[in-house]
Amino acid sequence: MSIDTKSGTRRTRPPERTTRTRGMALAAVRGLALTFISLPGAVLCFCLTLVSVALVPIGVGIVTTPYVLTGVRMFADWRRLLAAEWGGVRIQRAYRPLPEGANPWTRTFGMLRDPATWRYLRWLPVDMTAGFVTALLAFALVVYPLEGFTLAAGLWRVWDDTYWYGFVPVSDQTTALYAAALGAVLLVAAAWLGPLALRAHFRLTGALLGSGQTELAERVRVLTETRRDAVDTSAAELRRIERDLHDGAQARLVAMGMDLGTVEALLEKDPGKARELLAQARRSSADALTELRELVRGIHPPVLAERGLGDAVRALALRLPVAVEVDVDLPGRAEAPVESAAYFAVSEVLTNAVKHSGADRIWVDVHHREGNLRVSVTDNGRGGAVIGAGSGLAGVERRLGTFDGVLAVSSPAGGPTMVTMEIPCALS
Repeated sequence: MSIDTKSGTRRTRPPERTTRTRGMALAAVRGLALTFISLPGAVLCFCLTLVSVALVPIGVGIVTTPYVLTGVRMFADWRRLLAAEWGGVRIQRAYRPLPEGANPWTRTFGMLRDPATWRYLRWLPVDMTAGFVTALLAFALVVYPLEGFTLAAGLWRVWDDTYWYGFVPVSDQTTALYAAALGAVLLVAAAWLGPLALRAHFRLTGALLGSGQTELAERVRVLTETRRDAVDTSAAELRRIERDLHDGAQARLVAMGMDLGTVEALLEKDPGKARELLAQARRSSADALTELRELVRGIHPPVLAERGLGDAVRALALRLPVAVEVDVDLPGRAEAPVESAAYFAVSEVLTNAVKHSGADRIWVDVHHREGNLRVSVTDNGRGGAVIGAGSGLAGVERRLGTFDGVLAVSSPAGGPTMVTMEIPCALS
């Protein structure tokens, strides 16, 4: 069977057996990676949180707890990102806002009163036990059958006594072949059970990191906040447009009108001076037209309205001073407000990357899958990006929240930085 690509060429679809084998191997590799993440990361976060909270009564924890809980949130957000990228499990991220410039006392008890903090304290012990086991199982289900094959290849001779492989006692070449047959059966079963174990790991993470019984209340709170943010953002945008019109195009048009009035008075007395003023008025009109075009582009870029999000992002990338690779896979167009929110979110993330990351290469991936528009922006800069008050990413998060979208950031020190934005929507 073959399928058409966007370029019009045809490529052969890989056989189902190849796809299943690749999925099994990928699940094993990801399961092994998660075993090195879940156990040490969860143990470290859990122990630091308990120690820091225990030190609150003597005052030390007042200073340390906000930093420790911020680190726990970063670890949880990273696991949310892995759940979305590796398991297709979308885990809602909802924190109660803290006042800007809050003192350590307010920050500590504000974070401790947040239901998300106590969900994390329930999740971390489970992640270091059941989460570790399910991740390791995805790897072991693939590796254990290989042991049966190595026994049949002669490894059974290493042991002087009977070696049990599963329920098969291996003591000679014949029983070693039985072990290989059992390994083959287990390997076939691992093609289904390996990805299933990995999916169970992410579903367990989602069940504990999600808001559970308070989901509706959290959603109402988040929607109330995003509505308020949308109103504030719209008001600020209107004030900006009014200011730009007043200080820019309007001032130039007034000056052009005054020049034309002077031209009328000088037309017969000093034709040369009148021609100079006419040329100046023509330049003023061109400048005013340019400013109006820039203003309109800032409100809703024409390329976005005419050609859609993919081409608008490509046009945006061409104006950046660093190399940007854009990969777009959109079979249709989203609603205009969603496209606009995604476009300006990408614009803000790219601007931050150019200004602050020190990157010389950026990758943008735009695609639609399972009812969600997902945009990933990755750079090879210095890293260290965080979502916090005063940062551009906080504004991006508020913009996406208006459409029930989410923002996830992975930015370890030294880089790279990956910002993933996801908005639920349908394409037409």
